[in-house]
Amino acid sequence: MGCGTSIAIENQTRPSETAIKAAILIQRWYRRYVAHLEMRRRYTWNIFQSIEYAGEQDQLQLSSFFTFMLDNFTQINGNGPDLISHLLDSVVDPLTEEVRQLKYEQIMVPESYSGPRLSFPLSVTDTNALLSAFKEEQTLHGKYVLQLLYETKKFLKQMPNVIYLSTSYAKEITICGDLHGRLDDLLLIFYKNGLPSAENPYIFNGDFVDRGKKSTEIIIILFAFVLLYPDHMHLNRGNHEDHIMNLRYGFTREVMQKYKTHGREILQLLQDVFSLLPVATVIDNKVLIVHGGISDKTDLDFLSTVERHKVKSALRLPKRSTDHLTVRSCSRSSSRNRGRNSRSSSRHSSRSRRKKLSKQGSRSSSSSSSSSSSSSMCSPRVSAKNTPRRPPPSPTDMLQVPFLDSFVSLEPPELPREELEWQQVVDILWSDPKHQNGCSPNSFRGGGCYFGPDVTQTLLQKHGLCLLIRSHECKQEGYELCHNGQVITIFSASNYYEEGSNRGAYVKLGPELVPRFFQYQVSRSTRKLTLHQRVRVAEGSALRALKEKLYAHRSELMAAFQQYDINNTGRISTSEWAQVVESVLRLDLPWRTLRPRLARLGTDGNVEYESCFEDISPGEPIPPVTPNLAETLYRYRTDLEIIFNIIDKDHSGQISIEEFRQTWKLFSSHLGVAVNDQTIDDMARSIDFNKDGSIDFTEFLEAFRVVHKLDVKEQQQG
Repeated sequence: MGCGTSIAIENQTRPSETAIKAAILIQRWYRRYVAHLEMRRRYTWNIFQSIEYAGEQDQLQLSSFFTFMLDNFTQINGNGPDLISHLLDSVVDPLTEEVRQLKYEQIMVPESYSGPRLSFPLSVTDTNALLSAFKEEQTLHGKYVLQLLYETKKFLKQMPNVIYLSTSYAKEITICGDLHGRLDDLLLIFYKNGLPSAENPYIFNGDFVDRGKKSTEIIIILFAFVLLYPDHMHLNRGNHEDHIMNLRYGFTREVMQKYKTHGREILQLLQDVFSLLPVATVIDNKVLIVHGGISDKTDLDFLSTVERHKVKSALRLPKRSTDHLTVRSCSRSSSRNRGRNSRSSSRHSSRSRRKKLSKQGSRSSSSSSSSSSSSSMCSPRVSAKNTPRRPPPSPTDMLQVPFLDSFVSLEPPELPREELEWQQVVDILWSDPKHQNGCSPNSFRGGGCYFGPDVTQTLLQKHGLCLLIRSHECKQEGYELCHNGQVITIFSASNYYEEGSNRGAYVKLGPELVPRFFQYQVSRSTRKLTLHQRVRVAEGSALRALKEKLYAHRSELMAAFQQYDINNTGRISTSEWAQVVESVLRLDLPWRTLRPRLARLGTDGNVEYESCFEDISPGEPIPPVTPNLAETLYRYRTDLEIIFNIIDKDHSGQISIEEFRQTWKLFSSHLGVAVNDQTIDDMARSIDFNKDGSIDFTEFLEAFRVVHKLDVKEQQQG
């Protein structure tokens, strides 16, 4: 009897043990699977972010070129600065406020216009009409846009640089981060959290425009609510509320496409509106909200006295700051001897100069340049108080700035107030937190600074604050805490890099000042995708962007690969391959991990380096253009498009062959590439695909795009 019972128990336990073992195996497999997906998700994120910041660094360098081109164009070809668009220099409008207002009111709106018709002062009916119209893909007439911007400008003129708010008048204040032209995210926030009102105040922390396709609609909605609820709707300026940034990242193009008649006036008025936006908000005298961050020189008291409207663009040094500098132009031969004839070497040398300045500053207690923000366009800092008399500068103390095909050395002066104000604004708009203590130049972005926990602690203690909320950086979960919880990053544009790449978020603060986070993700297709599919889609997009980077630097990469490949085998070790790619692209990516997705191994275990370029090819080969020149044009096609926008005065989207020649002459000087007029003419005629005698941006970009062969195969199979 007992034996029978024991046998029955034994038979019952064996299947249970087997099930447990199976469950453990499945659990281990699933953990490895999820860990592998997480690794892919992280390096995908790193690719997107590195390429984004490299683009911003290029923008800073291009703006430096614009500044010198604007200031010295008369000397270059005697035509005066008319070639340069009004977007690069402030235009004095002779019209009085009353005349301008009357001019906008007299603009006729045709009967055929079916969009919303605004009346000022705005009412709730007007804002509701705007929201409904934009949901239906309607466009607000240019007359109302100009009137709205004009009223917004009048209101912002009365606002201080730093806004002080209190939670005693509302249960909670909602803080939103970057939107970047993503209207769906804004509408989703309003749907989940409610529309702005006296009971539901908002702070939007900059970067409303660029990258997305609905930037115009976003600023119209935000400005409308500012006018409707001036005490309960607040906007901080971001680094993309800048007309030079808008040239590169799409907002200028968007405005001109949507408002062909009044686009130029809208852009001019937006320069003023953006420059008048407050730069910081303080809640309950305890929480500081700025777009980018701070530096060891940030002073809220000084910031409150800045004439912010003078900083039309944070990318341009104040003109008076360069007027009195001692200028020494290095000869072209010496520039060539230093290997600075290409744009990429210019970026490399500017980084080296920043590092050199930083090292020098760290050895001298009298210099603050090592612990202050700087960029390729910034002068080394000097303390505003008790500025010491500077000794004669040595060659290594000179600030060298890329100027066409030579270099100009500028002697660092005692900084005037205009530049001190400019630096305060740059730090607020461009800086990022870091884990290490101290404050150092933000070499990754090229502007602002990296500030550590000690810098945060010092500023909070100095001003009696307890928390810093900032935006400026995309985060996978929409928000992130750092510096022992004293710094919060909030980012409100979901799917920023790719569909499914990140969530958006906003944060709410009540009287207790305890942050509550709310996440969301605008989704039309990702809900139907599994986690693996979402990661695969984002990864594929990131790798395509990275392969285009490799292709754009093919000549440099091949030359560097071949230095290791002494016997011309076509193969080098994985470590050598990774070292070369990082030294050329400077993206700070895990190249060994990425190697299987970018290049294949040979039978001997070494990397067949030419396989990096197998999956990509030019879209439209151009006969008169040599391979090296075609590669150069492809690499800088975005910069050339920006210059096209400057040359194209009437914003028709087209330029003549003569204007194309002028464009290329300017930029080839900047790049140090010598091309004769006949080659330029041949190239222009080749790009004119429809043979109408002019070149449009679409034709130009089509000529210098690349095709991913795997994508073509997938389309053919589909």
